[in-house]
Amino acid sequence: MKYKNYFSENGGGVTISGGEPLLQVPFLLALLEELKKLHIHTAIDTSGNVLLTDSVKEIIDLADLFLLDIKCINDEKATWLTGVSNKKELAFARYLSLIQKPMWIRQVLVPGITDDEEDLADLKTFIDSLSSVQKVEILPYHDAGKFKWQELKVPYELENIPIPTDEEIRKARKILGI
Repeated sequence: MKYKNYFSENGGGVTISGGEPLLQVPFLLALLEELKKLHIHTAIDTSGNVLLTDSVKEIIDLADLFLLDIKCINDEKATWLTGVSNKKELAFARYLSLIQKPMWIRQVLVPGITDDEEDLADLKTFIDSLSSVQKVEILPYHDAGKFKWQELKVPYELENIPIPTDEEIRKARKILGI
């Protein structure tokens, strides 16, 4: 609370991220309720890959903004990349749009995986179908966490994936219209 004047004056607030914050439903509900009482803006950084239960919908109602990472619009590639289908995250985005909850869509750009022009065009079409998207961002893939995999002696599945070039990032932004 001692920083509230500073961040409120600059349009800030509290961003809740993780891991996946929507896996901590009771805690998140309690936290958001307290932050609302204090008139603090809240954002939740999520994959949206959760079931839209009544409790999750209550969290959505309490939060002010969602930062939604769409791993890949192509479900087959999303499943390969993350181990799970993208159907829940796309349903999550549609629900946010339906209730006019502000969201930012963020696309991780992984060369050779999520930078396919057709997939990016499909993502643009999907985003254009949503009514409450305030911002679209490209998050370039990086391998800064690679050492964690090595320390765990777990194969790093993206070992030979390069960092996207500035040109690849510009091309993706152009396709997405950002």
